[in-house]
Amino acid sequence: MDLAMLVTDFLENGGTGGADSRASSDSDSALSDHLADNISIYKQGGDEKENELLSMVHSLLFSIHESDLLAFKRGQCSASCIRHLLVKLLRYSGYDAAVCVSKWQGFDKIPGGDHEYIDVIMNSDTEYRLIIDIDFRSHFEIARAVDSYDSLLNSLPVVYVGTLPRLKQFLHVMVDAAKWSLKQNSMPLPPWRSLPYLQAKWHSKYERIDLHIEQDFHSTASDHALCIGHLKRLKSSLQSELDTERLLMMPIKTDMKRRAKFERRRRRSLLSF
Repeated sequence: MDLAMLVTDFLENGGTGGADSRASSDSDSALSDHLADNISIYKQGGDEKENELLSMVHSLLFSIHESDLLAFKRGQCSASCIRHLLVKLLRYSGYDAAVCVSKWQGFDKIPGGDHEYIDVIMNSDTEYRLIIDIDFRSHFEIARAVDSYDSLLNSLPVVYVGTLPRLKQFLHVMVDAAKWSLKQNSMPLPPWRSLPYLQAKWHSKYERIDLHIEQDFHSTASDHALCIGHLKRLKSSLQSELDTERLLMMPIKTDMKRRAKFERRRRRSLLSF
């Protein structure tokens, strides 16, 4: 059963009792596993350039100090401070990076809005660009989420770095997951978590903003408490994500070493004949 059928089956049959309830529970589990598998596949779907940029972004974010945020003018302090600093560091590293601001008008039941993210032009001739969103998981937070939805949410990249098509794959999965979670609490999907609204954030017309940091040499940490808190949470989440990935890779590396050792022994035994 493919993803669309799993979602449809759950939304139509979830919440019944008896044997139907057991069948619904099986469908629920199958859908959760399917969504988790898709997220895992999409996380590994980046090419060499995407992976190199992702590694660079991680390193640069860890290099940002709280004191760096104090250079921003008071009242300007938000996650935007971190984005502008990251763009500055990316440019120092040779990347054509910029803060982008997208805006869109409301349509049907979808509200209008705006969104700020980073892009990196990888090829000026083809306008091949990669998207960087430093607060990726926040776009999918929902009320009264079931445990399995929270697990899916926490399996998403802390910072998204990649192409628009791969980003769209994550959006499809998380919208289906949100519908599935909210259905269990008899709650509708809010417009700001719908696929059209989420797509509008990165697919709408945008403007690349000139890098201009208006400095304030008299500001203090208390003036930038919100942004400093955001930076701390971002670094903590990133570190947790990297630690988890290392733990998951350890059995694979151990198994590869074991196989290599076995192969060397096998070759020596063959040569001894």
